[in-house]
Amino acid sequence: MSSGWPVELVEGAVRLRPLRRRDGTAWRAVRAANASWLRPWEATSPEGSGPAPTFAQMVRGFTREARAGRMLPFVVELDGRLVGQITVSGITWGSLRSAHVGYWIDQRVAGRGTIPVALALVADHCFRTLRLHRVEVNIRPENSASLRVAAKLGMRDEGLRERYLHIDGSWRDHRTFALTAEEVPEGVLARYRTSRSRG
Repeated sequence: MSSGWPVELVEGAVRLRPLRRRDGTAWRAVRAANASWLRPWEATSPEGSGPAPTFAQMVRGFTREARAGRMLPFVVELDGRLVGQITVSGITWGSLRSAHVGYWIDQRVAGRGTIPVALALVADHCFRTLRLHRVEVNIRPENSASLRVAAKLGMRDEGLRERYLHIDGSWRDHRTFALTAEEVPEGVLARYRTSRSRG
């Protein structure tokens, strides 16, 4: 199956677009400025750290996976500035039609609703355009900011997965939050907008 890549998704000041080689300078600057803030939530390899791929190698790999329909790697822009990344990974077709989403955001703009909007945009794209059935996020129980994102979007808490992912040097527990297409016939973004207007 094809993801129809490249794709751009926009809602107000939030724009999601493909990661490009020319993003290298801005991407590295944001990552460097947020290194200590992001470290507790970053995936690591249980085999230890080998040489990291160059930015160009990472972009090439992501683009190849996106064109094959296995991944959607988006830059998150706020008011035209690169502030993070959101990636739909593990896209599975066939009888499962599922994917999981990971993201990070510049601490300087965290808490402004950027990631809830970005996650709603990609979930709607997965359900409506790709015709996936299920989208999930996996969050460390200590990550209160990400737990709030899942709550804001009304994602269903499916419980704890013990030692689920290798994060920050160790196997870490994660809570799984999910939505299926039937749960959001109006769309995730529309439901989020409605909840914000009521709240």
